[in-house]
Amino acid sequence: MIRIGRSVTISGFALTLALLAAPSAHAQSADMTFFVTSNGPGKGADLGGLEGADAQCQKLAQAAGAATKTWRAYLSTQAADGKPAVNARDRIGKGPWQNAKGAVIAKDVADLHGPANNLTKQTALSEKGEVNNGAGDTPNRHDILTGSQADGTAFAAGDDKTCKNWTSSTQGAAVVGHADRKGLRDDEPSKSWNSSHPSRGPDGGCSQADLKSTGGDGLFYCFASN
Repeated sequence: MIRIGRSVTISGFALTLALLAAPSAHAQSADMTFFVTSNGPGKGADLGGLEGADAQCQKLAQAAGAATKTWRAYLSTQAADGKPAVNARDRIGKGPWQNAKGAVIAKDVADLHGPANNLTKQTALSEKGEVNNGAGDTPNRHDILTGSQADGTAFAAGDDKTCKNWTSSTQGAAVVGHADRKGLRDDEPSKSWNSSHPSRGPDGGCSQADLKSTGGDGLFYCFASN
């Protein structure tokens, strides 16, 4: 009985020490300033506009313990209905930005949109600190909604590149990037994290099923703007 009691006591003590020594995932996430959403609102590219997308970023960040920051979705909109275009690069603050594990993905806006950024499959983590499925995984979820050109600016008015400024889950198209920097070809669009190709599909291009059919899931990038 004494041996058992001591064994349990020692084991409990060792477990306590291990828990104290291990870094808290919640604490790590508190310093996070960038993530890929683990899920979208579930209505394809209808995110409720920029406001709805920002709210989704804030909601996921809060669940991860990073609610004190102001979160913005990396999304552009096109000029329409008398409203000017919005550039994704202008929404996200000045940087630097780091993922849930502390890896810096870019030090500023220019670095983020330059060839030396640190955005890869291993660093484009969700708010939970998880690696997102990419090319070769089942299911592939590397298509990330941006509606942006490679430099982070909006497309000109005309051809829809944003699923009607993130309000359509049927007709339209949204430009996506590849979070894992891989595609069907070895060219720059296939390797682009923010401007690879437009969405498409039998429902019109903007539904959840359409986004999944080309390797997406209605996910987008979130950045802490402060």
